[in-house]
Amino acid sequence: MSNNELNSPGYEIPEDLQGQVAITTLDKIYNWGRRSSIWPMMFGLACCAIEMIATAASRYDLARFGMEVMRPSPRQSDVMIVSGTVTKKMIPTIVRLYNQMPEPKYVVAMGACASGGGPFKEGYNVVSGVDKFIPVDVYIPGCPPTPQALLNGLIKLQEKIDKQSIKTVRWYQKGEDRVNVPIPVLGPDLIDLRKVDEIKNYQPETAAEEA
Repeated sequence: MSNNELNSPGYEIPEDLQGQVAITTLDKIYNWGRRSSIWPMMFGLACCAIEMIATAASRYDLARFGMEVMRPSPRQSDVMIVSGTVTKKMIPTIVRLYNQMPEPKYVVAMGACASGGGPFKEGYNVVSGVDKFIPVDVYIPGCPPTPQALLNGLIKLQEKIDKQSIKTVRWYQKGEDRVNVPIPVLGPDLIDLRKVDEIKNYQPETAAEEA
């Protein structure tokens, strides 16, 4: 039967098929399955992690969204919730964990520290936003954000997933199904992907002589 016949005003679904036929698209089915079973990676960096734990408790019940399965392994996780202050010593590990996550994967910057450095932005040991090293999909403001704010951010992530199409997403195309982010190098006083070779070859004695 053609689509024109199905959409014609005079067509009626037979009684034996009523309530048993649903017409949708492959994208909607695919995205519905992904958005309803997002598994966060189980790790926290600072006080925001306490709010994340509270969100998973019975009062707020993260399980309503299919996100209650927090995995201890990045290879079984779909979303990284960066909950807390990101230090220069920690960012290489965060990037390494991100690279180990399978596609499709998402990142949520939870709180002011993860989004832009927060009250420690001018600190010598703090990264001014995790988005300088890995791509962030959702930013959640607050210091720390409430469990309601985290839930709202995860709902926004679901809305973003709903708008994706397997015709355009990178991981569903031919070729490489994943992109590895370069792991930053902890230098004497900074982390800069553009100066990796300079940091690797840094010699304190040589630097003192040049000064």
